[in-house]
Amino acid sequence: MTSVIVRLFGIIFLCSIPLGGAFAQVGGGLPALNVLVGNDGGTTYSLSLQILALMTVLTILPSFLLGITAFTRIIIILSILRQAMGTQQTPPNQVLISIALFLTFYVMAPTFEEIYSTTISPYLAGELSAVAAIEGSANIMRGFLILNTREAELAMFAEMAGDAPYASNEDVPYAVLLPAFITSELKTAFQIGFLLFLPFLVIDLVIASILMSLGMMMLSPMLVALPFKLLLFVLVDGWAMTIGSIASTYVN
Repeated sequence: MTSVIVRLFGIIFLCSIPLGGAFAQVGGGLPALNVLVGNDGGTTYSLSLQILALMTVLTILPSFLLGITAFTRIIIILSILRQAMGTQQTPPNQVLISIALFLTFYVMAPTFEEIYSTTISPYLAGELSAVAAIEGSANIMRGFLILNTREAELAMFAEMAGDAPYASNEDVPYAVLLPAFITSELKTAFQIGFLLFLPFLVIDLVIASILMSLGMMMLSPMLVALPFKLLLFVLVDGWAMTIGSIASTYVN
């Protein structure tokens, strides 16, 4: 898990590294914001600009986490499950986010491993340019997104963008793929959440009917149903079943 996290931040850091080479300073400007041009025509930027680029990448990291990984589907399913069980704030939001985050790293681990081995590692060894490494990483990530995006959503956004059917996965632009992936994730998350909600709903209905027939109008059905829901969830090993089912829905 640690290696996956390190490689994820390596991907982020890669996006902020300019081209290397032998450089000669050209032009004016502030000393901390210099742009350098090498003898081979490559460009690089001063350390301050590199830090600025890195901070910008870190700023948009939450959006990338929500947009191009399994995090959205997982956190929605876990939130619906908690609401179905009626446990209010148990598990708390911090715990749900932690579960979703580490499960996301587990689901995305094969993709991150492939990105590291095929792009980042060759780049760090000087065998691949920064532009080629970024393009290779984007293609690998595109493959994961397409495999886990419904064709109906992808076709809908392609039609709205005025594009014809794409000949291959490489032809799908990120402007179409990202919203299609998010929409597909939302649909799948609510479908799974609905299936998780049904058994707990049945327990609520049974308990409410029993209390109504006994004339216990002042006793809250939710209060009585809660221990039965927890008992059912524990007996079927609900957490392992739910998390395992979520992980198995993804294709890498």
